[in-house]
Amino acid sequence: MQTIQNKKGLKFFIAAVTLWAGAALAQSGNYPNKPIKFIVPYPPGGGTDVIARIVQEPLSQNLGQQVIIENRGGAGGSIGSELAAKSPPDGYTVLFTLSSHTINPAIYPKLGFNTERDFLPVVTIASLPQILVANPNFPANSVKDVIDMARSKPNSISYASVGNGSPGHLAGAMMAGSANVKMTHIPYRGGGPAVTDVMGGQVPLLWVSIPAAANFVKTGKLKALAVSTTKRSAVFPDVPTMAESGFKDFEVDSWYAMFVPANTPKAAIDRLNAAANKVLAMPDVKEKLLNQGAEAVGGSPDALGKVVKTELAKWDKVVKENGIKAE
Repeated sequence: MQTIQNKKGLKFFIAAVTLWAGAALAQSGNYPNKPIKFIVPYPPGGGTDVIARIVQEPLSQNLGQQVIIENRGGAGGSIGSELAAKSPPDGYTVLFTLSSHTINPAIYPKLGFNTERDFLPVVTIASLPQILVANPNFPANSVKDVIDMARSKPNSISYASVGNGSPGHLAGAMMAGSANVKMTHIPYRGGGPAVTDVMGGQVPLLWVSIPAAANFVKTGKLKALAVSTTKRSAVFPDVPTMAESGFKDFEVDSWYAMFVPANTPKAAIDRLNAAANKVLAMPDVKEKLLNQGAEAVGGSPDALGKVVKTELAKWDKVVKENGIKAE
């Protein structure tokens, strides 16, 4: 028994020393002195991955250390998020995610982490609409056409999203709920696989962030039917909003942001925040984001923290009102 207790005590001591060492390093002014890992909780090719890679290189240059992107998709982003939450709080693991971060707690009752308790906000990178796109051969050319088809044959129309609890999932559920029609949600592990299947005709419709679909809409491999924000997209000014399509007060605004595990030293957070704000002020970065339909945001950790708190309450209400569940 004494041996077991000694082993437990040793493990605790090692963990404590590791945590202290990481914190001391970050506070010493030498941060960062090794590569920083960005966990993107979605597969390559999706909107989150696209936005992360736009800022990856300029952030590496500003920080003086390589930023490495590690894609960990699944469960609407919660698998990668849990991995990030349980990583050492030393400033060398960053969760780069989207606004499903504040939706998942309402969708998944048993997440392996707490969105507020287990993460600290760093900075909001960008915001943009979700876009409803269809396979070019799908007969509907407007949201009204989609609803008419769904109304004539309940459950005959399906739509994809990047996963349960994603902004696209909510947009689709809100669209069906507001129109009082039945549609089938097909969750994917990320925007890349979902876009591929919609272009291939396996699923007719997809609600997804603009970066994941922009190039395919421009080349005619997908057709755009509507955007989820109250204003039209600067990238696709001819695509109507959901409000213009007959859905009053319809708004699902997506954002991308950086978070770190709880207990990460403030010095590391401040360094990451300052670097990100400098990068987001660069004209070429702004242009690259805008080409994807995204607007550079930036700001303080506190500003992002307020967004998280507000949206946790907002999406919890929307999920309950629309009966949205993780399929």
